[in-house]
Amino acid sequence: MDRSKTIFGNEMSCRTCKKAVAGKKKYVRRFGDDSKVDYELSIRENKHIGDILGVKNIVVTAPGRGMETRTEYDEFDCEKGMIVGNIRMGFGHYRISMAIASAAHSMGYTPYWMDLNSFPDTTCTKVIGAQNDLYSLGSRISQKSRLFNRLVWEPMNYEGFRKLSYNACDQKNAELMAPVFKKIPKDIPVVGTHVWPAQAAIHAGMKHVVNAIPDNWPMALHLSEGSIHTVQTHSSYMGYRILNGMEGKRVLKPMPADSLVYTGHYIDHELVSNIEADCAARIARKESGQPMRFLLTIGGAGAQKEIFAAIIKSLIPAIKEKKAALYVNVGDYKNVWEQLKSAIPELNSLATEHFDDWETTKEFTTAALTGEISGVHGFYHSNIFEAVYCTNLLLRSCDVLVTKPSELAFYPVPKLFIKRVGGHERWGAIHSAEIGDGTLECEDILHTLQMVELFIKDENLLKDMSGNIIRNKKMGIYDGAYRVVELAMNRGQNEEQSKRNV
Repeated sequence: MDRSKTIFGNEMSCRTCKKAVAGKKKYVRRFGDDSKVDYELSIRENKHIGDILGVKNIVVTAPGRGMETRTEYDEFDCEKGMIVGNIRMGFGHYRISMAIASAAHSMGYTPYWMDLNSFPDTTCTKVIGAQNDLYSLGSRISQKSRLFNRLVWEPMNYEGFRKLSYNACDQKNAELMAPVFKKIPKDIPVVGTHVWPAQAAIHAGMKHVVNAIPDNWPMALHLSEGSIHTVQTHSSYMGYRILNGMEGKRVLKPMPADSLVYTGHYIDHELVSNIEADCAARIARKESGQPMRFLLTIGGAGAQKEIFAAIIKSLIPAIKEKKAALYVNVGDYKNVWEQLKSAIPELNSLATEHFDDWETTKEFTTAALTGEISGVHGFYHSNIFEAVYCTNLLLRSCDVLVTKPSELAFYPVPKLFIKRVGGHERWGAIHSAEIGDGTLECEDILHTLQMVELFIKDENLLKDMSGNIIRNKKMGIYDGAYRVVELAMNRGQNEEQSKRNV
């Protein structure tokens, strides 16, 4: 079935179809067509988050290369196993995958981690890597050039990815990603936390695919017809249901009711199950006058360093007076930390570095739940799993998360939103502000610093957000990861779920 010609009953133009075919041919000329290659598949322990989330890695290699590394875990658990399909493109999609894996593990299932951007022998990874490089380059340029951001990056992320024609081209390219699923039993459920793994799984004939859509701005980029689409907000549900604005003002045929499900936010079990205790601890620290703990997360390619540097500089007096404390996670970008220290010399004497020692990081985050914290703590891990999950561990003991309004906008912790990277992200901050667990988006440094000061000095802001988070939990807003797992493990028996959509 050619999924680039018709999308939910809406026919694509001949021009769009030709463009999709031409795009696929370009990648074939560049990276080859490996659809007839019989790749080796093995399952390995995940040494970094396997003990926390029960994750096992799926590894795909060229024929003959993987035999010597096979383990006793090569057989899939076809009853309790579930594939979490993802790509590393920034940290957001990995973070959603971790949330899904965490929920699955807590429910007694085995999550298999399948990163389509980690199989260097395959055309799949080469195609994804090329597109990832372009996206990262655009993201970096957008932070340096206001003109590029206004004329190219914002429109592309806001309207370009919104068009059905973009999805048609993606569907054709995803055909090149299907071979990595060749040896996987077709009955095992797949949850894609980026659209390409979901599309690839459908093209490969996987029978039970859930497409966990990120963000809060409906875009055709995220469509994978043949899968069950899940969304985190009611407004996103309505936008996707009617494919709103995906071909200008044209009224399109809607998505079928059984193809789209509202679930709530995709959040890790470890965070959801401890919401009441963590919010109570935040309120207690505020009332007792302990330093307010700010968590700064710098993901992707280290974009927005200037904003983070300004925040750190503004906080240093409060840190010295023990009115504030600071966590800074630079992920796997050690150069960003070095650049921050160069721009802010005082960090050299104030900061304690937690670098590439995962056990020490875990010990620190556990102790921080009940102990006192002061000063600045910098975190860097070269391993991608540790780099991303470090933020998750720090979230429980922080008071305020400082982040752009991307996937972290949905997490149950008080949030201060700095300027977005891409127009689609603005709707994450809008949703968070409306449900009361985050600020409005601060679109410049001065408003960001105003908000930092307000968190420290105001007696009620943090308490109000913490109370809203507890109320949101009671309404099930943060239960999305559990519901995604339920949908996947029901193996297609999801008629009742459509009744919960709206």
